Amino acid sequence: MRRKLVVGNWKMHGSRAANAQLLAGLKEAGPWNADVAVCVPFPYITETALALMGSSLVYGAQDCSSHEQGAYTGEVSSAMLADVGCRYAIVGHSERRAYHAESDQLVADKAKAALAHGVTPIVCVGETRAEREAGQTEAVVKRQLAAVIHTLGHCCGEMVVAYEPVWAIGTGLTATPEQAQAVHAVLRAQLQAATDRAAAMRILYGGSVKGDNAAQLFAQADIDGGLIGGASLKVADFAAICLAAAH
Repeated sequence: MRRKLVVGNWKMHGSRAANAQLLAGLKEAGPWNADVAVCVPFPYITETALALMGSSLVYGAQDCSSHEQGAYTGEVSSAMLADVGCRYAIVGHSERRAYHAESDQLVADKAKAALAHGVTPIVCVGETRAEREAGQTEAVVKRQLAAVIHTLGHCCGEMVVAYEPVWAIGTGLTATPEQAQAVHAVLRAQLQAATDRAAAMRILYGGSVKGDNAAQLFAQADIDGGLIGGASLKVADFAAICLAAAH
C-alpha cells in the first residue's frame, strides 16, 4: 500500500502572523497516518522550518529554477531550497504554465534540477476545459509527463506526480472520483512503461479538494493523496483532508 501524501500549496497567500497561526493549528490537529507537507512562498520557508521543528509536518517550495546558479535575477535554485531543508518543490503548476509560459521541457528541467539536490519534485499535469471537451485529456497529460520521463531517465521513479485538471482549480468544480481515477490510471500505466518503481510512486489529485469529497477521491486505486490549494489555508479544512487521507 502506498502511504498517502497531502500537500498544501499556499500559492501567493500568507503573512508572518497568519502563517504562525495556521502552522500552530496544524501541529495541534495532527499528526495523521499520512505524510503531510506545506509548500509556502519563498520568504516564509525558514520561518516555516522553525515553526515545524519537532513535528511530523514537512515543507517545500512552490517552484524552483532549472539553473544551478548565476545571473538569474529573481530565481531560486534547488541547491538553495535544499540548503534550507525543503523536502518538496512543486514544478509545472498550471498557473506557472499559463502565466509564465513554462514549456513541458522547462518543467522537466526544473524537476531534474530539484532531484539533483535531493528535493522531490511534485510534477503537475492537467488539461484545460477546452482540451477536455475536445477529448484531448489523455493526450495532453501524457505529453506533459513524457517530457519529464524523458529528461529524468531512470530517476523518474523518484518524483511525485500531481494531476490537476485546470478547469477544477479554484473554480469549485471537481472531477468525479471516477474521472480522476481514469486519468490517474493512464498516468500510472505511462510510468509503468518507464520505471520499475511505478507501483510505489505517488500520484496526487488536485482541483477543489475539500473535506467532504476527499475520502471518495482518495479511495480510488491510483489516487495517493492531494495537492491542495485554497483549503490548505484553513486549519479545519486542511485537517479534514489529512484525516480523510489517513483512512
